[in-house]
Amino acid sequence: PRAQVLKIADLVDYQDGSVVSRIVVKAETGNVTLFAFDEGQDLSEHTVPFDGLVHVLDGEVEIKISGKLFHLRTGDAIVMPANEPHAVKAVKRFKMLLTMIRA
Repeated sequence: PRAQVLKIADLVDYQDGSVVSRIVVKAETGNVTLFAFDEGQDLSEHTVPFDGLVHVLDGEVEIKISGKLFHLRTGDAIVMPANEPHAVKAVKRFKMLLTMIRA
């Protein structure tokens, strides 16, 4: 949706036992993706060649970056540096907005 006010956290719903995602903006220079994780769901450790900004919109999550564990709650944000291994695990159901910058 463009040129309209968005209730960003309402653009994706929780689903039992699942991770749900929705691309909000897609461009050559980067993407903005909204995620909803059910409690206990995770993304295993991986790397990407771009910086990513995670903004927690709801709930609680543990994010591990290069072996260091971070606990984030609603309103918190963290930058996941390019080429550093990271993993995500929902402590409770949570929603995040991920902004990936390719340039």
